[in-house]
Amino acid sequence: MPDTAPPPIQLRELEDRLRSSPGLRQKATIKAAYEFVGESVKLPDIFGGAAVRLGDDCAALQTADGWLLFAMEGLIEGFVNDAPWFAGYSAVMVNVSDIYAMGGRPMAVTNALWLGSEAKAKEIWTGMLAASQAYGVPIVGGHTAHGSKRTNLAVSVLGRANRLLTTFDAKPGDRLLVAVDLRGELFNNYPFWNASTRAPAHQLRDDLEILPALAEQGLCCAARDISMGGIVGTLIMLLENSAVGALIDLEAIPQPDQIPLDLWLTCFPSFGYILSVPEHSAEKVRNRFLARDLHCEAVGTVNAERVLDFRLGSEQGRFWKF
Repeated sequence: MPDTAPPPIQLRELEDRLRSSPGLRQKATIKAAYEFVGESVKLPDIFGGAAVRLGDDCAALQTADGWLLFAMEGLIEGFVNDAPWFAGYSAVMVNVSDIYAMGGRPMAVTNALWLGSEAKAKEIWTGMLAASQAYGVPIVGGHTAHGSKRTNLAVSVLGRANRLLTTFDAKPGDRLLVAVDLRGELFNNYPFWNASTRAPAHQLRDDLEILPALAEQGLCCAARDISMGGIVGTLIMLLENSAVGALIDLEAIPQPDQIPLDLWLTCFPSFGYILSVPEHSAEKVRNRFLARDLHCEAVGTVNAERVLDFRLGSEQGRFWKF
């Protein structure tokens, strides 16, 4: 990491870099992959026939005593082959984060592993087991395909929530908070901020417990974990699902020292969440994260305009129109 702070960047140049980011382009068009299905699907009548909305971090299936949460992540092939241990660790970690992002607690994970290399498979499994132990979520099964031409990995997770956080419930007037763990470092040449692998297990678990506590105490209704699209891609998905817009002060976003702003805005932090919080609860929510030595700041306000505007110093511009 550079020893000196990066030079300042102008808003238009920053926006151009963000729009050309592969992670942001993928997240911004993610609905195209399933838009032919519709906005929701119906469960079989034997399970109550309830509609499940599409587009959240997890599928949320209502039960008599809360919600069953189900999610899955596939890993980029190049990442799996270049860093198999860390890819295995990350596959479990991101699934666990998806459950907590919706106010739930993870129960178990399964995996699908295609073996192009036995040596890499061992590293992947070692990484998955390390994350399973760190987060206290067992690996209970899966599928292994031998003789594959390539090594690939996907992991699924099951969890439960008493009360949901969704990406459909941000309201005009809400404050947008960004909460991140800055006690980490960039992983190799990837846009990945690793604040997990060296942290104590009890710290990882207790930090994540903030999210279901906020949901159950009614302090927050809408949230999403910051994924491979980074802060900006995650903002776009949350605002689009809630049919709202926002003005974001980019200088208010918690950021590690000596990392360029455009890289940080498209970076995947191992602990990172965007929350849409009623204004009267914003400071109370912020203090929950600060009390655990996490960084959390209000970075903007939700509005009804269906656009995403950025402010950087004295500049202001329109970045996205829904």
